[in-house]
Amino acid sequence: MQIRSLALAVALLAALVSPVSAQIKERVFKVGTGLSDDHPQVKSLKYFAEQLAAKSGGKLVARVYASGALGNDISMTSALRGGTLEMTIPDSSTLVSLVKPFGVLNLPLTFDNEKEADAVLDGPFGQKLLATLPDKGLVGLGFWENGFRHVTNSRRPVQRADDLSGLKLRVIQSPLFLDTFNALGANATPMPFTELYTAMEQTAVDGQENPAATILASKFYEVQKHMVMSRHMYSAWVLLMSKKTWDGLSAEEQKIVQDAAREATLHERKAIRAFSETALADLKKAGMQITELPAAEQAKLRSKLQPVLDKFGKEFGESTTAELNGELAKLRGGTTARQ
Repeated sequence: MQIRSLALAVALLAALVSPVSAQIKERVFKVGTGLSDDHPQVKSLKYFAEQLAAKSGGKLVARVYASGALGNDISMTSALRGGTLEMTIPDSSTLVSLVKPFGVLNLPLTFDNEKEADAVLDGPFGQKLLATLPDKGLVGLGFWENGFRHVTNSRRPVQRADDLSGLKLRVIQSPLFLDTFNALGANATPMPFTELYTAMEQTAVDGQENPAATILASKFYEVQKHMVMSRHMYSAWVLLMSKKTWDGLSAEEQKIVQDAAREATLHERKAIRAFSETALADLKKAGMQITELPAAEQAKLRSKLQPVLDKFGKEFGESTTAELNGELAKLRGGTTARQ
């Protein structure tokens, strides 16, 4: 009798388990990124692949293609929408051409620190942005940290806001970035990231702006002498999957992808912050001269950029900008968020 009861229990368990297992098929997701293999972002994409494999019994495989092997942010995002690439992780500014409100994340001098950014991006505001993507053929799996952006150049140290004037700086292919640096007196030059190192090496541009982790991992210190801790923008990446790929997954597979993405998001933020802490010392060892702007000069930056904030706050949506500022005010204990 006990044997029959045990057999029945095993049969019932098998009946419960097998439909779930059957929902997980062998699949390969190509994941494209413009950054190099040793960047914390790429290492975290590989961590995502490990989590995906572990949670799916090895059936779901993510293959990471770094250093722009599959294209740049714009072309890879387009490939996701067309269903010819499964995943990529562009800067959030890349999505502005599809969903304008994404632009508010890059408004200059908006976030004070990483803790604020996490709270906004993981909270209702960030999730509301991600919810706009399926209509554009994309599924957002989370925000990863790129970090606060700083300016480097090969011509001179930047010690005052006016020192940026006349520098030819590569920027992301975005009207906000163009207007930001033109307002600061620089000659803003849009260019894909994959072309940047060569352009600086050949002095086609004087410099660029990126977080310290990217400046170090991309070896920009080989072709750039000066860096200023400008913290002019906070920058986030968006981990994306093609909606065509997503729609082809079972509910169980979708959950595995979401769970792996969430774990990888937390891993990436921790990894890039640890990397960034040592990046400045490593850049100095590599020969870069690093300066900081005094508070009065940061105030000048803000004054120069106010017209840009006013213009793009309206363009990205006044209600969205107000909502973001409201979230920041709550995080700051009711203090009015700066714009």
